[in-house]
Amino acid sequence: MVDRDVARADAIAQEFDCRSFGSLDQLLTTHRELQAASVTVPTVHHLEVARVLIDSGVDVLIEKPVATTLAEADQLIAMARAGKRVAQVGHLERFNPAVRATVPLITQPMFFEVHRLSVFSPRSLDVDVVLDLMIHDLDIVLSFVKSPVKEVRAVGLPILSGKTDIANVRIEFESGCVANFTASRVSTERIRKVRFFQPRQYVSIDYGRQDVLVFSVGDEGSKGTTPSVNPQIGMAKPAVREEEPLYAELKSFLEAVRKRSEPVVSLEDGRRALALALDIVEQIEEHGKRIDLGKLVKQ
Repeated sequence: MVDRDVARADAIAQEFDCRSFGSLDQLLTTHRELQAASVTVPTVHHLEVARVLIDSGVDVLIEKPVATTLAEADQLIAMARAGKRVAQVGHLERFNPAVRATVPLITQPMFFEVHRLSVFSPRSLDVDVVLDLMIHDLDIVLSFVKSPVKEVRAVGLPILSGKTDIANVRIEFESGCVANFTASRVSTERIRKVRFFQPRQYVSIDYGRQDVLVFSVGDEGSKGTTPSVNPQIGMAKPAVREEEPLYAELKSFLEAVRKRSEPVVSLEDGRRALALALDIVEQIEEHGKRIDLGKLVKQ
């Protein structure tokens, strides 16, 4: 446990029965055997901290978003390759049991409706809601669709902070798939859901409940499903292997470290999600200028 706030580091170390350090240099000097570490500092410090660790031969798990800019992400990718280090990005929802249970069901997604609503919290106000919350869902949809982005349209508003607190985005992919995203950190309730349609199927994922519902039409609807109101539509609830996502993420990272294999969420994956998020932020800013949002907010 490394934290410049020594008192906080000591308190956490005592709680989890581990050692605390006031700096990376102190840790690396006294524990040269260190093989892997999680980088959970503010995003603006990801590159700085990861560079020290990678240069010291340490594999890294870097929290999302992977960096503040694409140039920084590219530096991280280059450093990890040059140092032959395992580097994973902390897109936690990839390890949500419901998401994992959905992956084998994917055929050709053509339409997504994604909602991630949260109550206001003073944490993470150094970034807007796109980089704070929506980026989770951007990564999931990118991993499901596997197609280049064709067009992005986005709007957003600052509500309780100086940055965008609620945003709505429409993305069209080269495959023809369309995805609508809504993310808010000023909601009165907590909702985290992904719904998508593909030929003859509708799939609904609830991140919070960690479950999946699949509605299939015609012949597909009769295979291992429960008849719904419409006899042509069958409903199934795929088995979900219960596992705490953070635990699964850490276990997966350490397995990649031991096997020297490609992590589930690579730096390239993190860069793709970041590139799309930054494009969305730019589109929101341009929309704000067109409608003179600054003037409207001050009224």
